[in-house]
Amino acid sequence: MAEMTQQVEQIIDYIMKKCLWQFHSRAWDRERQNKEVLAKTCEVLCGDTLRLDTPEDRCYWADALCMVEAWRQRFDWLNAMSVDEIRALMQAVHERLDFLTITGSLNAELTDEHY
Repeated sequence: MAEMTQQVEQIIDYIMKKCLWQFHSRAWDRERQNKEVLAKTCEVLCGDTLRLDTPEDRCYWADALCMVEAWRQRFDWLNAMSVDEIRALMQAVHERLDFLTITGSLNAELTDEHY
């Protein structure tokens, strides 16, 4: 478990430093971005069939491709993971990112109804 925690934190560190999609100004926007970008990322990592029907799908996919390419270069351990391990990792990343950017955030603008 400690190994997965370390892996999650390495990925979170990359996202926080390199990805702007996580910084929407509203909580619902952040929830959607986190969910969709990380879902597409998981699909790419696992070799799943991708749905690219809408412009939003293609946008999330483009962000996912950039991350997957960078992660595969930076994190050798990712290339050795099974599909089930990748899915578990991505679920943990999603939960941690939601906490850091939404539920654990002190940014009051995220829930201000007048903003």
